[in-house]
Amino acid sequence: MGQQTQAVDLSERRGAGGAPPAVSLRGITKRFPAVLANDAVDFEAAPGEVHALLGENGAGKSTLSNILTGLYRPDEGEIWLYGERVDFHSPRDAIDAGVAMVHQHFRLVVPFTVAENVVLGDHRREGSSFLVHQRAIERRVGELSKRYGMHVDPRARIWQLSLGEQQRVEILKALYHEAKILILDEPTAVLTPQESEVLFATLRSMAAEGRTVIFISHKLHEVKAVADRVTVLRGGKAIATTTMADATPRSLAALMVGREVDITRRREHGGEIGAAALELDELRAVGDRGGEALKGVALSVRTGEIVAVAGVAGNGQRELAETVTGMRPMTGGEVRVHGRPLRGGDAREAIGAGIAHVPEDRLGTGVAPSLSIGSNVVLKSYRRYPIARGPLLRLRAIRDHAADLIKRYDVRTSGPNAPARQLSGGNLQKVVLAREFSGNPRVLVVAAPTRGLDVAAIETVHAYLRDAAAAGVAVLLISEDLDEILALADRVAVMFDGEIVGEVDAETATVEEIGLLMAGVRERTP
Repeated sequence: MGQQTQAVDLSERRGAGGAPPAVSLRGITKRFPAVLANDAVDFEAAPGEVHALLGENGAGKSTLSNILTGLYRPDEGEIWLYGERVDFHSPRDAIDAGVAMVHQHFRLVVPFTVAENVVLGDHRREGSSFLVHQRAIERRVGELSKRYGMHVDPRARIWQLSLGEQQRVEILKALYHEAKILILDEPTAVLTPQESEVLFATLRSMAAEGRTVIFISHKLHEVKAVADRVTVLRGGKAIATTTMADATPRSLAALMVGREVDITRRREHGGEIGAAALELDELRAVGDRGGEALKGVALSVRTGEIVAVAGVAGNGQRELAETVTGMRPMTGGEVRVHGRPLRGGDAREAIGAGIAHVPEDRLGTGVAPSLSIGSNVVLKSYRRYPIARGPLLRLRAIRDHAADLIKRYDVRTSGPNAPARQLSGGNLQKVVLAREFSGNPRVLVVAAPTRGLDVAAIETVHAYLRDAAAAGVAVLLISEDLDEILALADRVAVMFDGEIVGEVDAETATVEEIGLLMAGVRERTP
């Protein structure tokens, strides 16, 4: 995808006079209690360059980006833009200087509409008046979303959107502000391959106009496709900066984690596939915005099998996961687990039937952030012995159970009493997986299991899913990451507008074939 993009000679873009870098971070150091997030980091990005920033979770990428966008102030070091030293006291200072960022964790006002969020704070365009011309803004946002191939309803409120759609709003917001320096954190997580190509073309055109794009991603092939150069962070330090012409996905992965990483596309999970464990028969459900989100979905998953549901965010995948796991009532059809029909709309019934759930929103839905790790890992088992005896919780049993899971799943934490909110994304996902797997599930519904995780964490999560299938669990994987789908799945079903529009064998399917189905094209092109 996008492999035709070549590294460019940046000296030509700087001009004969050697124009200064668009961004120059010199000796940036940032400390937090017990953590050295950035350790004397030097970083440069040129005008007209797409510069990738790679590193594991906790390597310091987010901290460095937050310093460049005015959210944090460095303890040491300097920020230079176009040859002039700047001192940002707030994100407003960075925005005024032409620096914008699409954050991995969204900065959106939930009750507001898409259009209101996109225009929010743009005092240079709209003036200081609170009198906003709603229809004109909605029209402009609609034109912008069409121009960049990222459809979203300008009148929809943020709470009505999936995580993927919310990410599109953040991208549109940054593009609307026409930043000279644009930082994108995992921007393609919810796009089809074809839409990613459009985004890459947009980024290249922005660079050709002299803008600077800093592209943060864990998808190494995307970095290879779109970036001119790449800087790798590890342990808070800048390990290397190289041109993409001199890098490979394998060499970049090794720089990120400090060892060789197996990034093979597909490996067999080795289990035997048996009888149908999960059956969906003409399943229907209503979405948060009142329309029909599921329109007669029919699908089955057998024991020991991984069936992936692919699709661009907002086409019913979230509602599918919630309906199967009892979080959303069904309005028609049936869900059966090993032949037993479920009432629907009852999460406890789904748990009792052996359905485990790893939701896409691990922080908001997967865990209770303010509770301890110990409390989180018993959220589904606190009524049963040995966690409880009658109405009383056995606190020592909870601590011992949590300590065992922390050790078994290699959760990097101070102990069972640590609040879940203090964990990194990868460790948070390990806690969710540990809780769900420890319940001995018969069916596992897992949505976007590696979104925002680094190469090493992805490798670990994929191994857990393969092990579950090998142990006879039926795995329903819902993901927008086609590399992940093709690496894990036995079969791939594609959703579009609340329906299954096609099903392919993962071993023979191509990214292009699945991408067309994700765009609503039901038949293969000749």
